[in-house]
Amino acid sequence: MERQLGRVHNTAKEDFAPKTFTKQEVGLKTKSSYKEIPIPDYVFEAILKERQVYEKNRNRRKRGLQDLGYICCSTLGRARSKGFHCRYYKQLLAENGLPDIRWHDLRSTYCTLLLKESFNPKAVSKLMGHAKEIITMDVYADNRGIIADGVPEIEEYMKEVLPNSEETEIFKKELVEIVVDVTEFLPDAV
Repeated sequence: MERQLGRVHNTAKEDFAPKTFTKQEVGLKTKSSYKEIPIPDYVFEAILKERQVYEKNRNRRKRGLQDLGYICCSTLGRARSKGFHCRYYKQLLAENGLPDIRWHDLRSTYCTLLLKESFNPKAVSKLMGHAKEIITMDVYADNRGIIADGVPEIEEYMKEVLPNSEETEIFKKELVEIVVDVTEFLPDAV
C-alpha cells in the first residue's frame, strides 16, 4: 500500500470541488503503513476485470476521463466514495449471515483473532502496519474475550480461511509455478 484517499486535515469542504472533499489523496500515517498486501487470486481476477472496464472507459472518453491511475473508479475516472463501497460491503455481510459491523471493525477483529490464536505479536503488529508491537498489544490484546463472546461467526470463518503451516508450504510451491499473461488486460504494457 502506497497511497490512500481521505480527507485532508484542517481543511474545509468549500476548499475542494464538489463531491471530492473525502476523496483527496493523503499520505499514510507511518513508515510501516507502506507495505505490500497479499491478495487471493479471485481478488486479482476482479482487479483485472475492473482494469478492462477502465481501459474501455479511457478509450471511449478521450477528453472527459480524469486519469488519476485508479483502477476501480467511476466511468469518468474519479475515485469512488466510501458510501459506494460500503453499500456492497453491507450487502455481502447480509448475504452471508454475518453481523452488521463497520468496515474498520474487520481490521480489529482480524488482529484480535490472530492474537487469540497465539500468532506471534510481532508478526501481527507488522501485518497491522503498527510501528511498534506494544501498540498492537495495548489496543487489541485486551479485546480477545469480547470478540470470542460477541462474534463467533467471524471467528469460525477466520479458522476456515487462515492457512495452517502445511497449506502455507503448498501455497508457496504453487505460487512459484504461476504465470499470468496480463497483456489482454494491460495492452499498453507490451
